[in-house]
Amino acid sequence: MGDKFVFEPTSIEKLQDQYDTIVIGSGSTGLVSAIQAHELGLKPVILEKMEQIGGNTNRASSGMNAAETNVQFQHGVIDNFEDFYRETYRGGGKLNDQDLLSYFTNHAALAVDWLADHNIKLDDLTITGGMSKMRTHRPATMAPIGAFLIKNLLKVVQQKNIPLFTKVTVTSLNKNDAGKITGVALELPNGDERTLNGKSVILATGGFGASKNIIKKYRPDLAGYKTTNQPGATGDGLELAEDIGAELVQMNLIQVHPTVQQDNPHTYLIGEAVRGEGAILVDAQGKRFVNELGTRKIVSNSIVDLPDKSAYLIFDQSVRNRVKAIEFYDHIGLVVTGENVNTLAEKINLSPEVLSQTVSEWNEAVTNKQDNRFGRTTGMERQLSKKPFFAIHIAPAVHYTMGGIHIDKKTHVLDGNGNVIPGLFAAGEVAGGLHGNNRIGGNSISETVVFGRQAGQQSAEYILDKH
Repeated sequence: MGDKFVFEPTSIEKLQDQYDTIVIGSGSTGLVSAIQAHELGLKPVILEKMEQIGGNTNRASSGMNAAETNVQFQHGVIDNFEDFYRETYRGGGKLNDQDLLSYFTNHAALAVDWLADHNIKLDDLTITGGMSKMRTHRPATMAPIGAFLIKNLLKVVQQKNIPLFTKVTVTSLNKNDAGKITGVALELPNGDERTLNGKSVILATGGFGASKNIIKKYRPDLAGYKTTNQPGATGDGLELAEDIGAELVQMNLIQVHPTVQQDNPHTYLIGEAVRGEGAILVDAQGKRFVNELGTRKIVSNSIVDLPDKSAYLIFDQSVRNRVKAIEFYDHIGLVVTGENVNTLAEKINLSPEVLSQTVSEWNEAVTNKQDNRFGRTTGMERQLSKKPFFAIHIAPAVHYTMGGIHIDKKTHVLDGNGNVIPGLFAAGEVAGGLHGNNRIGGNSISETVVFGRQAGQQSAEYILDKH
């Protein structure tokens, strides 16, 4: 049965005039918040402007970070909240909102359990850049986390009969004279306009990584970069919130992901798990030039500093066995294969001598558990020695927008004076502040579940207490 599941969005004729909670966006944050709100007795609705459900979550590949989980203990990994907090804070240049970060690191393990309670099990572990421990949870099949999560959350949405409409665009948020949110204005698929009443609204619209205009406004230096984002990630939620007085924070903090295959019109992010499981990066000569699992900012800058502004991921069959996503990358033609290191080098125009030397130095570093060249300490579980060998050509691309709507740890949206806009909640990439100046791989999926749940909970508390 497994993969035969097909989710049908609700037909537009069934759209009612009023719901308790209006959730805008059908990525992981939106689905989680609607499920949580429903389980607390509310009647939620999910609205998605695109035809495709799932937003950027569909493209997430590494996993979901959490500390002190049962899964970690089963794998013999002893971790703690403090290290998770400290490494994320350090990785974010200490610009992270500390209240959000503290809530996040203390609730991620509960979020893994919450998913497991809904039969969404993340039983395998890997590691991402900037982390010292295996705390990136993923399915035991090692399938990319994003599509796995969306498919399984949609099963829950279907089971609970939560209405989900696609191709519906929210054009504005409505509030009454007292400043409370009363619903939204919509444009329906046929172009008709309509008002939808709701006691609360949850913005789960994602970031603005695909908006050339917003990027140009805050970061003109990135205007020419390609993006890993789906075309709908245009920052609509930010504009909706700003129009009714919400404050935006840290909008200039945009993450560039170091390993993106962009030789075709379509860009493909090559997940951090490839490096986490042992791949190395080499320049046009075939030499390593960076600690591959430094933070995304450091690795991206090192690649952009190379003359070609691009590099190659080099790995072998043993790494491929640990990262199922590589099958997909190969299937769509992104992977170059060589029977041995020399053949591979020739195929990608590197010096066979230099690449062989680089690989053997790396294997020695793995054996001695010491990378004298660049101080890498993680993703050194296996040598690159199992034939065949593989390469993927990569370069940095705009990946994630750390800035966004100013929220508190209860996901309340705040205005320019720091006051709560009653009935308006925001979570996921649309909200700013959690990640500082650099998001750690595996933290965005956690954020969708931790703060998606929180938005659902706080909506329920707001509605059941006040209305």
